[in-house]
Amino acid sequence: MIVTERWGLVPFNEAWERQRELAFRVEQGLAPNTLVFCEHPTVITIGKSGSMDNVVAQGAALRARGIDVIPIDRGGDVTMHNPGQLVGYPVFHLSTLKEDLHWFLRSLEESICEAVAMFDISASVVPGLTGVWVDNMRKICAIGIHCRKWVIYHGFALNVFNDLRDFDLIVPCGIRDKEVTSIVQETGKKPEMIAVEKAVENCITRKFSGLP
Repeated sequence: MIVTERWGLVPFNEAWERQRELAFRVEQGLAPNTLVFCEHPTVITIGKSGSMDNVVAQGAALRARGIDVIPIDRGGDVTMHNPGQLVGYPVFHLSTLKEDLHWFLRSLEESICEAVAMFDISASVVPGLTGVWVDNMRKICAIGIHCRKWVIYHGFALNVFNDLRDFDLIVPCGIRDKEVTSIVQETGKKPEMIAVEKAVENCITRKFSGLP
């Protein structure tokens, strides 16, 4: 069983702490596999393989805008969160699904591809790179996870109608020769966030529940 929680707009550190608490409950069998949706105020996070070299903006410029840079325990490099981006945290116990991180990541990518297709976007994966891409050049969804005792947390960040100019402050995911995009940039239409949430929720639930 997968349940969904909607946390709204929540500071990153608060969401990170709530994820850890939820992951512990899932590990102990005190909570079911839970898919969390939220948005974050503008913040830069750096994963375990990341580097401050990929933060382009200087500290003073970031402080003037109130943007924190937070090293965290997910995989991957540097990413940006800001309002209008749908952040999803699948806090899942892989022992109830399949103890295979590669399978989990590929299944998550496939779910996002299926979800954005509902908004007339043809997206795919790029061999050797994590995330979901349009035309193999523009990343629409970043993915980075942490796994402890087969319990997953962190997850994905799907650009819906967020301000992509904020990504100029970083080298997204440490990849210099590709761009970022969003649903609104690809389609020229601004969807309701709840509609995107529902599409992603349905695709992930179907994928990880073994439903056709």
